[in-house]
Amino acid sequence: MAPMATHLITGAGSGIGQAVARRLLDRGDEVHLFARDAGRARELAAAFPGAHTLVADLSSPDRLSWALDKQSLPDRVDTLLHVAGVVDLGDVGELTPRTWNATLAANLVSPAELTRLFLPQLRVTKGHVVFVNSGAGLHAHAGWSAYAASKHGLKALADSLRAEEHAAGVRVTSVYPGRTATPMQAKVHQQEGKEYDPSQWIDPESVASTILLAIDLPRDAEINDLSVRPGR
Repeated sequence: MAPMATHLITGAGSGIGQAVARRLLDRGDEVHLFARDAGRARELAAAFPGAHTLVADLSSPDRLSWALDKQSLPDRVDTLLHVAGVVDLGDVGELTPRTWNATLAANLVSPAELTRLFLPQLRVTKGHVVFVNSGAGLHAHAGWSAYAASKHGLKALADSLRAEEHAAGVRVTSVYPGRTATPMQAKVHQQEGKEYDPSQWIDPESVASTILLAIDLPRDAEINDLSVRPGR
């Protein structure tokens, strides 16, 4: 990808999104970070000098278009990176519609809506949409139904988008990390009642490297799906 590409990133506050945002800023690209509210936007602006912020609450996909219409958007978009996600474990017999709706809104419906809103710009630049999925997007296990369903849906979204936009030159990549040492993983271990040792899991920087590999690939090729598993 040419220098000074413009990237939009969700989930830059921690973990994989944070690692990707720093790497892109460090190499001189233009970065726009989504924040759930104005306070969080100020925190991200302080943490990432040189980055721009956009306020968009992924828990309310119906309001994303309204919120973005009131803000100054980038003139061009080369890459839209969906990294944000939420997780709440629980058996099917215990999960309520509130958990299902919140999980699907943040993990599936908002990525679909943000993609819809920025797709015209991505078509102009022949850009790239990256969905950070999960191993749960390929295999569902006990206690993971809501999260896995949202991630299985995210795979379907990416696959359909790729088929629809290939002729327009828009590339679409799904990345499926295994357990990664992020605050989300710490929460998962707490919900599982297990001790959390981040050294046992993938470093977010390693996942960031695979994402940059995909977006920096020359235009004659496209990585559709990329699984990243713990190496130890």
